[in-house]
Amino acid sequence: MQIVMAAADWLSLLLHFLVLSLLSIGGAITTAPDMHRFLVQDRHWLTDLQFSSSVAIAQAAPGPNVLFVALMGWQVGLNAGGLGLALAGVAVTLFGILLPSTTLTYFAAQWGHRNRDLRAVRAFKQGMAPIVVSLLVATGWVLASGEHPQWSDAPLWAVALVATLVVWRTRIHLLWLLGAGALLGWFGLV
Repeated sequence: MQIVMAAADWLSLLLHFLVLSLLSIGGAITTAPDMHRFLVQDRHWLTDLQFSSSVAIAQAAPGPNVLFVALMGWQVGLNAGGLGLALAGVAVTLFGILLPSTTLTYFAAQWGHRNRDLRAVRAFKQGMAPIVVSLLVATGWVLASGEHPQWSDAPLWAVALVATLVVWRTRIHLLWLLGAGALLGWFGLV
């Protein structure tokens, strides 16, 4: 895939990731649906496969889960013209996603710790939990179905629903679920 990106496009990419950074409550992965919308559907800078692969590779690799943002920047840069632009893509997307949220988190954590006994602080923490869960569900939806969910994906959705219930209701370690999912995929069941 070959794309042409002007300076305004790079600025747009940076600004979009700066805004997403402030929305990434629960981690950068919670903003993946909007990244998909922006990079794949609106701008056509990545394909569905490149997007999903970036997330899958980064999540499978050891290290921070924000690495998928760097892989997306890398892919955008490669699509725009080579190694130099790939490194620029990494820098733009990582700087954009990390700087605002890191700065805000640092100052908010200091303030929250000093005021941890206030009723409003406790209520805020409890109110954020359902938002984070909803954003993670939306991310799972985008990663599992891509742009066009189909009935042929029903086994995949059944496995996702069962895994969700198992995580919610039991104390089974997530690695067992990952292993089970890998086996189901290996045997071609999902």
